[in-house]
Amino acid sequence: MGLEPQDRFARVDDVRLHWVELGTPTERSPLVLLHGLNDSHRTWRELAPRLARDRLVLAPDLPGHGQSSRPDVSYELQWYARILSHWLEAVRVERADVVGHSFGGGIAQMMLLECAPRIRRLVLVSSGGLGREVSMSLRLATVPMVVDRWGQRFMGVGTRLALKATGDVTSREDAAWLSSMNARSGSARAFARTVRDVIDWRGQRQCFFQRARELPALPPIAVFWGDRDPVIPIAHAEAFARLVEGVSVTRFEGCGHYPHHQKLDAFVDALRAFLDTPHVRAARLADFRNVPKHDGSSGGEVATPVCTHIVRAPPRKL
Repeated sequence: MGLEPQDRFARVDDVRLHWVELGTPTERSPLVLLHGLNDSHRTWRELAPRLARDRLVLAPDLPGHGQSSRPDVSYELQWYARILSHWLEAVRVERADVVGHSFGGGIAQMMLLECAPRIRRLVLVSSGGLGREVSMSLRLATVPMVVDRWGQRFMGVGTRLALKATGDVTSREDAAWLSSMNARSGSARAFARTVRDVIDWRGQRQCFFQRARELPALPPIAVFWGDRDPVIPIAHAEAFARLVEGVSVTRFEGCGHYPHHQKLDAFVDALRAFLDTPHVRAARLADFRNVPKHDGSSGGEVATPVCTHIVRAPPRKL
């Protein structure tokens, strides 16, 4: 197996799951890349080969996305995490580094409840689940029955519009491919149910801290974010790092919701630095008294220093 992606399929519970593999197993931990909502494994198409030179890289299509199947199920966040946990078991990945972008970051957080021993290090990229605020377009998508009943015919064009609204960072080829995938039957139902589980008209309703007390331990955690993210504000990264000790924040200046597209070279460098440093201390909840309540509020601010790296590399031209 080389740097060209190899398509793989497996039946995991009630899902025919698709993923691509690049590289070969080495002494380094395998790397699992989780894409965001209405996206696919192809969001990592330029990044994955650079990381697969010295490790195995696996990039799945989440259920309801890409080339994976679209079953008539709940699409709750915990369901996604359970499917991914069972998939890691099925492909015999005992321990991996996990990178989650946007909604994929929310799944990665929930996987800490499902299969924490399998996660060596965790990287959250423009991640959901760390605060309340989210773009108005996603809040509107929670209106009951609008997307799942009438939205399927508009999923293709809607994908193109959403990509343009978030910076038009993908190539025409990738945008056309993703639009065709999201136009498949069942995509609107998966999208609508997924959004309603994690978002309501006020914003995000699933939060890491709702179940943080159930976690006996955390892995080392890094957070990557663009400082001009129009979907989820970078303030969520900074607040998370104040409440969880040992979390490092890498801030990509002049960058939106997709730093792995917009600042590819700098992103790869920062990711390698975090994954390959021999000894990184595990993250730890700073103060249980200040862990936010279920509504996202907290009893007060925790005076924990935030380790922030600012990336000022010029944006990549696509």
